[in-house]
Amino acid sequence: MSEIHFREMASKSWLNFLTFLCGSAIGFVLCSQLFNILLGEQVDTQPNILHNDAHARHSDDDGQNHLEGQMNFNADASQHKDENTDIAESLYQKVKILCWVMTGPQNLEKKAKHVKATWAQHCNKVLFMSSEENKDFPTIGLKTREGRDQLYWKTIKAFQYVHDHYLEDADWFMKADDDTYVILDNLRWLLSKYSPEEPIYFGRRFKPYVKQGYMSGGAGYVLSKEALKRFVDAFKTEKCTHSSSIEDLALGRCMEIINVEAGDSRDTTGKETFHPFVPEHHLIKGYLPRTFWYWNYNYYPPVEGGRGFSSGLLLPPRTELLHWALPSFAVTSFSHRVWPWGRDLSSPLLPQHSRK
Repeated sequence: MSEIHFREMASKSWLNFLTFLCGSAIGFVLCSQLFNILLGEQVDTQPNILHNDAHARHSDDDGQNHLEGQMNFNADASQHKDENTDIAESLYQKVKILCWVMTGPQNLEKKAKHVKATWAQHCNKVLFMSSEENKDFPTIGLKTREGRDQLYWKTIKAFQYVHDHYLEDADWFMKADDDTYVILDNLRWLLSKYSPEEPIYFGRRFKPYVKQGYMSGGAGYVLSKEALKRFVDAFKTEKCTHSSSIEDLALGRCMEIINVEAGDSRDTTGKETFHPFVPEHHLIKGYLPRTFWYWNYNYYPPVEGGRGFSSGLLLPPRTELLHWALPSFAVTSFSHRVWPWGRDLSSPLLPQHSRK
Protein backbone atom coordinates (compact mmCIF):
# COMPACT_ATOMS: atom_id res chain seq x y z
CA MET A 1 0.00 0.00 0.00
CA SER A 2 1.45 3.33 -1.01
CA GLU A 3 2.09 6.01 1.53
CA ILE A 4 -0.28 8.40 -0.30
CA HIS A 5 -3.13 5.89 -0.19
CA PHE A 6 -2.53 5.26 3.51
CA ARG A 7 -2.69 8.99 4.27
CA GLU A 8 -5.98 9.31 2.35
CA MET A 9 -7.54 6.49 4.37
CA ALA A 10 -6.32 7.98 7.63
CA SER A 11 -7.71 11.36 6.64
CA LYS A 12 -11.13 9.84 5.81
CA SER A 13 -11.20 7.92 9.11
CA TRP A 14 -10.41 11.06 11.07
CA LEU A 15 -13.10 12.97 9.15
CA ASN A 16 -15.65 10.23 9.88
CA PHE A 17 -14.72 10.33 13.55
CA LEU A 18 -15.14 14.11 13.69
CA THR A 19 -18.49 13.82 11.88
CA PHE A 20 -19.65 11.19 14.40
CA LEU A 21 -18.41 13.30 17.32
CA CYS A 22 -20.18 16.44 16.09
CA GLY A 23 -23.38 14.52 15.39
CA SER A 24 -23.33 12.98 18.85
CA ALA A 25 -22.78 16.38 20.45
CA ILE A 26 -25.63 17.95 18.50
CA GLY A 27 -27.88 14.99 19.30
CA PHE A 28 -27.02 15.23 23.00
CA VAL A 29 -27.81 18.95 23.09
CA LEU A 30 -31.13 18.47 21.28
CA CYS A 31 -32.14 15.57 23.53
CA SER A 32 -31.16 17.58 26.59
CA GLN A 33 -33.33 20.49 25.48
CA LEU A 34 -36.23 18.14 24.74
CA PHE A 35 -35.99 16.50 28.18
CA ASN A 36 -35.83 19.90 29.85
CA ILE A 37 -39.04 20.94 28.09
CA LEU A 38 -40.81 17.70 28.97
CA LEU A 39 -39.65 17.75 32.58
CA GLY A 40 -40.55 21.42 32.86
CA GLU A 41 -44.10 20.70 31.72
CA GLN A 42 -44.32 17.82 34.16
CA VAL A 43 -43.28 20.05 37.05
CA ASP A 44 -45.72 22.77 35.95
CA THR A 45 -48.66 20.36 35.88
CA GLN A 46 -47.70 18.27 38.89
CA PRO A 47 -50.23 18.56 41.73
CA ASN A 48 -49.20 19.67 45.17
CA ILE A 49 -47.67 16.91 47.26
CA LEU A 50 -50.03 15.21 49.69
CA HIS A 51 -48.53 15.37 53.17
CA ASN A 52 -48.97 12.30 55.31
CA ASP A 53 -50.55 14.44 58.01
CA ALA A 54 -54.30 14.62 58.45
CA HIS A 55 -54.14 18.21 59.67
CA ALA A 56 -51.59 19.61 57.22
CA ARG A 57 -52.69 22.41 54.91
CA HIS A 58 -51.75 22.59 51.28
CA SER A 59 -49.08 25.22 50.78
CA ASP A 60 -49.86 28.46 49.04
CA ASP A 61 -48.71 28.80 45.46
CA ASP A 62 -46.23 31.49 44.53
CA GLY A 63 -48.83 33.60 42.79
CA GLN A 64 -47.53 32.90 39.28
CA ASN A 65 -50.29 30.49 38.29
CA HIS A 66 -53.48 32.25 39.29
CA LEU A 67 -55.93 33.48 36.71
CA GLU A 68 -55.63 37.13 35.81
CA GLY A 69 -58.74 39.26 35.44
CA GLN A 70 -62.30 38.25 36.19
CA MET A 71 -64.40 35.68 34.37
CA ASN A 72 -68.10 36.21 33.73
CA PHE A 73 -69.78 33.39 35.63
CA ASN A 74 -73.15 34.05 33.97
CA ALA A 75 -71.86 34.32 30.40
CA ASP A 76 -73.81 31.22 29.31
CA ALA A 77 -77.00 31.97 31.29
CA SER A 78 -79.05 31.98 28.08
CA GLN A 79 -78.43 28.24 27.72
CA HIS A 80 -80.45 27.65 30.89
CA LYS A 81 -83.40 29.96 30.23
CA ASP A 82 -85.81 27.01 29.86
CA GLU A 83 -84.49 25.15 32.89
CA ASN A 84 -87.06 24.36 35.57
CA THR A 85 -85.52 25.49 38.86
CA ASP A 86 -88.70 25.60 40.96
CA ILE A 87 -87.52 23.06 43.52
CA ALA A 88 -84.05 24.59 43.82
CA GLU A 89 -85.56 28.04 44.28
CA SER A 90 -87.99 26.71 46.86
CA LEU A 91 -85.16 25.15 48.83
CA TYR A 92 -83.20 28.40 48.57
CA GLN A 93 -85.99 30.06 50.57
CA LYS A 94 -86.63 27.19 52.97
CA VAL A 95 -83.06 26.10 53.75
CA LYS A 96 -81.11 29.29 54.28
CA ILE A 97 -77.34 28.90 54.40
CA LEU A 98 -74.80 31.51 55.46
CA CYS A 99 -71.38 30.71 54.02
CA TRP A 100 -68.27 32.15 55.57
CA VAL A 101 -65.02 31.64 53.73
CA MET A 102 -61.68 31.58 55.53
CA THR A 103 -59.14 33.56 53.53
CA GLY A 104 -56.25 35.98 53.96
CA PRO A 105 -54.94 39.21 52.41
CA GLN A 106 -52.51 37.25 50.24
CA ASN A 107 -55.29 35.10 48.78
CA LEU A 108 -57.97 37.60 47.79
CA GLU A 109 -56.84 37.88 44.16
CA LYS A 110 -55.46 34.36 43.83
CA LYS A 111 -58.33 32.41 45.36
CA ALA A 112 -61.13 34.25 47.14
CA LYS A 113 -62.27 36.30 44.15
CA HIS A 114 -62.96 33.09 42.23
CA VAL A 115 -65.03 31.70 45.10
CA LYS A 116 -66.92 34.99 45.12
CA ALA A 117 -67.58 34.76 41.37
CA THR A 118 -68.72 31.11 41.37
CA TRP A 119 -70.33 28.95 44.04
CA ALA A 120 -70.63 31.68 46.70
CA GLN A 121 -73.35 33.30 44.58
CA HIS A 122 -75.64 30.45 45.60
CA CYS A 123 -75.33 31.12 49.35
CA ASN A 124 -78.14 33.07 51.00
CA LYS A 125 -75.40 35.15 52.61
CA VAL A 126 -71.63 35.01 52.12
CA LEU A 127 -68.88 36.52 54.26
CA PHE A 128 -65.12 36.44 53.72
CA MET A 129 -63.14 36.24 56.94
CA SER A 130 -59.53 37.43 57.04
CA SER A 131 -56.93 38.52 59.54
CA GLU A 132 -57.51 42.11 58.46
CA GLU A 133 -60.37 44.11 57.00
CA ASN A 134 -60.56 44.94 53.31
CA LYS A 135 -63.45 47.28 52.52
CA ASP A 136 -63.08 46.95 48.77
CA PHE A 137 -63.33 43.16 48.48
CA PRO A 138 -64.87 43.18 51.18
CA THR A 139 -63.48 41.03 53.99
CA ILE A 140 -64.18 41.08 57.71
CA GLY A 141 -61.06 41.62 59.81
CA LEU A 142 -60.79 39.18 62.71
CA LYS A 143 -57.68 40.86 64.14
CA THR A 144 -55.59 37.70 64.15
CA ARG A 145 -52.30 36.80 62.53
CA GLU A 146 -52.03 34.60 59.44
CA GLY A 147 -50.64 31.08 59.64
CA ARG A 148 -51.68 27.54 60.45
CA ASP A 149 -51.40 28.13 64.18
CA GLN A 150 -54.11 30.81 63.84
CA LEU A 151 -56.75 28.66 62.09
CA TYR A 152 -58.73 27.80 65.19
CA TRP A 153 -58.60 31.39 66.49
CA LYS A 154 -59.95 32.57 63.13
CA THR A 155 -62.66 29.91 63.24
CA ILE A 156 -63.75 30.83 66.78
CA LYS A 157 -63.82 34.55 66.04
CA ALA A 158 -65.58 34.06 62.70
CA PHE A 159 -68.40 32.02 64.24
CA GLN A 160 -68.68 34.56 67.07
CA TYR A 161 -68.98 37.38 64.52
CA VAL A 162 -71.61 35.47 62.52
CA HIS A 163 -73.56 34.71 65.71
CA ASP A 164 -73.53 38.34 66.85
CA HIS A 165 -74.44 39.90 63.48
CA TYR A 166 -76.24 37.35 61.30
CA LEU A 167 -77.81 34.71 63.55
CA GLU A 168 -81.34 35.39 62.29
CA ASP A 169 -80.34 35.65 58.63
CA ALA A 170 -79.85 31.91 58.09
CA ASP A 171 -80.69 28.44 59.41
CA TRP A 172 -77.32 26.81 58.71
CA PHE A 173 -73.81 28.22 58.93
CA MET A 174 -71.05 26.80 56.75
CA LYS A 175 -67.31 27.26 57.07
CA ALA A 176 -65.23 26.70 53.93
CA ASP A 177 -61.65 27.45 52.95
CA ASP A 178 -60.88 29.62 49.93
CA ASP A 179 -59.74 26.51 48.04
CA THR A 180 -63.05 24.67 48.45
CA TYR A 181 -65.86 24.28 45.92
CA VAL A 182 -69.48 23.76 47.04
CA ILE A 183 -72.69 22.88 45.19
CA LEU A 184 -75.23 24.67 47.38
CA ASP A 185 -78.28 23.08 45.72
CA ASN A 186 -77.13 19.67 46.90
CA LEU A 187 -76.12 20.90 50.33
CA ARG A 188 -79.64 22.26 50.80
CA TRP A 189 -81.01 18.89 49.72
CA LEU A 190 -78.98 17.17 52.45
CA LEU A 191 -79.97 19.68 55.13
CA SER A 192 -83.66 19.76 54.16
CA LYS A 193 -84.44 16.65 56.21
CA TYR A 194 -83.05 18.18 59.41
CA SER A 195 -84.21 21.00 61.63
CA PRO A 196 -81.81 23.88 62.31
CA GLU A 197 -83.06 23.75 65.90
CA GLU A 198 -81.32 20.38 66.31
CA PRO A 199 -77.79 20.54 67.76
CA ILE A 200 -76.03 18.91 64.81
CA TYR A 201 -73.25 19.56 62.31
CA PHE A 202 -72.10 17.91 59.08
CA GLY A 203 -68.91 17.38 57.12
CA ARG A 204 -66.45 14.63 56.22
CA ARG A 205 -66.43 12.61 59.39
CA PHE A 206 -63.10 11.41 60.77
CA LYS A 207 -62.81 9.08 63.77
CA PRO A 208 -59.54 9.42 65.76
CA TYR A 209 -59.26 11.34 69.04
CA VAL A 210 -62.97 12.18 69.42
CA LYS A 211 -65.48 9.50 70.45
CA GLN A 212 -68.25 10.63 68.06
CA GLY A 213 -65.75 11.68 65.39
CA TYR A 214 -65.08 15.15 64.02
CA MET A 215 -65.38 16.92 60.66
CA SER A 216 -62.43 17.47 58.34
CA GLY A 217 -61.55 21.14 58.08
CA GLY A 218 -60.36 20.80 54.51
CA ALA A 219 -63.69 19.48 53.25
CA GLY A 220 -65.65 22.19 55.05
CA TYR A 221 -68.44 21.75 57.59
CA VAL A 222 -71.85 23.21 58.35
CA LEU A 223 -73.45 23.95 61.74
CA SER A 224 -77.13 24.17 62.55
CA LYS A 225 -78.37 27.36 64.22
CA GLU A 226 -78.58 25.54 67.56
CA ALA A 227 -75.04 24.17 67.13
CA LEU A 228 -73.76 27.69 66.45
CA LYS A 229 -75.48 29.05 69.56
CA ARG A 230 -73.97 26.33 71.73
CA PHE A 231 -70.50 26.76 70.23
CA VAL A 232 -70.39 30.50 70.88
CA ASP A 233 -71.89 30.13 74.36
CA ALA A 234 -69.33 27.44 75.23
CA PHE A 235 -66.51 29.97 74.96
CA LYS A 236 -68.37 32.49 77.07
CA THR A 237 -68.90 29.92 79.83
CA GLU A 238 -65.45 28.35 79.29
CA LYS A 239 -66.87 24.91 78.55
CA CYS A 240 -64.56 25.10 75.53
CA THR A 241 -61.26 26.91 75.19
CA HIS A 242 -58.60 27.41 72.53
CA SER A 243 -57.00 24.13 73.52
CA SER A 244 -55.26 23.38 70.22
CA SER A 245 -54.23 25.05 66.98
CA ILE A 246 -55.61 22.07 65.03
CA GLU A 247 -58.86 23.69 63.98
CA ASP A 248 -61.05 20.76 62.93
CA LEU A 249 -60.03 18.44 65.78
CA ALA A 250 -60.38 21.17 68.41
CA LEU A 251 -63.81 22.16 67.10
CA GLY A 252 -64.86 18.51 67.08
CA ARG A 253 -63.85 18.07 70.70
CA CYS A 254 -65.83 21.16 71.66
CA MET A 255 -68.89 19.89 69.77
CA GLU A 256 -68.81 16.65 71.71
CA ILE A 257 -68.51 18.51 75.03
CA ILE A 258 -71.59 20.65 74.28
CA ASN A 259 -73.61 17.69 72.95
CA VAL A 260 -73.71 18.73 69.31
CA GLU A 261 -74.18 15.60 67.22
CA ALA A 262 -71.73 14.69 64.47
CA GLY A 263 -74.19 14.04 61.63
CA ASP A 264 -74.01 11.46 58.86
CA SER A 265 -73.57 13.37 55.59
CA ARG A 266 -73.54 10.35 53.27
CA ASP A 267 -76.27 10.11 50.65
CA THR A 268 -78.96 7.43 50.78
CA THR A 269 -76.75 4.95 48.93
CA GLY A 270 -73.98 5.35 51.52
CA LYS A 271 -71.64 7.45 49.38
CA GLU A 272 -69.64 10.34 50.81
CA THR A 273 -70.61 13.88 49.86
CA PHE A 274 -67.85 15.92 51.55
CA HIS A 275 -64.41 15.38 50.04
CA PRO A 276 -61.05 16.61 51.38
CA PHE A 277 -58.99 16.08 48.20
CA VAL A 278 -59.08 16.82 44.48
CA PRO A 279 -61.31 14.57 42.30
CA GLU A 280 -58.62 12.24 40.99
CA HIS A 281 -57.49 11.36 44.51
CA HIS A 282 -60.96 10.02 45.25
CA LEU A 283 -62.02 8.72 41.84
CA ILE A 284 -58.90 6.88 40.65
CA LYS A 285 -58.54 3.51 42.36
CA GLY A 286 -55.11 3.10 43.90
CA TYR A 287 -54.18 6.80 43.69
CA LEU A 288 -53.90 7.13 47.46
CA PRO A 289 -51.47 4.53 48.93
CA ARG A 290 -52.81 2.32 51.71
CA THR A 291 -50.13 3.72 54.01
CA PHE A 292 -51.70 7.19 53.68
CA TRP A 293 -53.45 8.45 56.86
CA TYR A 294 -56.76 8.92 55.04
CA TRP A 295 -57.65 5.20 55.14
CA ASN A 296 -57.42 5.08 58.94
CA TYR A 297 -59.20 8.35 59.59
CA ASN A 298 -62.56 7.80 57.84
CA TYR A 299 -65.39 7.25 60.30
CA TYR A 300 -67.31 5.14 57.81
CA PRO A 301 -65.68 2.34 55.79
CA PRO A 302 -64.04 4.11 52.83
CA VAL A 303 -64.90 2.95 49.33
CA GLU A 304 -62.12 3.36 46.81
CA GLY A 305 -62.71 4.78 43.33
CA GLY A 306 -65.88 6.18 41.78
CA ARG A 307 -68.15 3.76 43.64
CA GLY A 308 -67.54 5.72 46.85
CA PHE A 309 -68.15 9.13 45.31
CA SER A 310 -71.70 10.48 45.55
CA SER A 311 -73.43 11.03 42.22
CA GLY A 312 -74.92 14.17 43.70
CA LEU A 313 -71.49 15.76 44.19
CA LEU A 314 -72.63 17.69 47.23
CA LEU A 315 -69.22 19.16 47.93
CA PRO A 316 -66.75 18.56 45.13
CA PRO A 317 -63.22 18.23 46.42
CA ARG A 318 -60.86 21.02 47.16
CA THR A 319 -59.21 22.13 43.97
CA GLU A 320 -55.44 22.37 44.27
CA LEU A 321 -54.19 25.90 44.03
CA LEU A 322 -51.47 25.43 41.44
CA HIS A 323 -53.97 26.29 38.69
CA TRP A 324 -56.96 26.88 40.92
CA ALA A 325 -59.06 29.43 39.06
CA LEU A 326 -59.50 27.49 35.84
CA PRO A 327 -60.63 24.29 37.59
CA SER A 328 -63.00 26.41 39.69
CA PHE A 329 -64.86 27.71 36.66
CA ALA A 330 -64.65 24.33 34.97
CA VAL A 331 -66.26 22.70 38.01
CA THR A 332 -68.94 25.40 38.02
CA SER A 333 -69.77 24.73 34.39
CA PHE A 334 -69.65 20.96 34.81
CA SER A 335 -71.45 20.60 38.14
CA HIS A 336 -74.43 22.75 37.18
CA ARG A 337 -75.07 20.53 34.18
CA VAL A 338 -74.60 17.11 35.76
CA TRP A 339 -76.58 16.79 38.99
CA PRO A 340 -77.43 19.93 40.94
CA TRP A 341 -80.50 18.82 42.86
CA GLY A 342 -83.79 20.57 42.16
CA ARG A 343 -82.90 21.82 38.65
CA ASP A 344 -85.26 19.93 36.37
CA LEU A 345 -84.03 16.57 37.68
CA SER A 346 -85.80 13.86 39.63
CA SER A 347 -83.28 12.58 42.14
CA PRO A 348 -83.54 8.97 43.36
CA LEU A 349 -81.54 10.08 46.40
CA LEU A 350 -84.20 12.53 47.53
CA PRO A 351 -84.96 12.51 51.28
CA GLN A 352 -88.21 10.69 52.01
CA HIS A 353 -90.17 13.65 53.37
CA SER A 354 -89.33 15.81 50.35
CA ARG A 355 -90.79 13.37 47.83
CA LYS A 356 -94.32 14.43 48.71
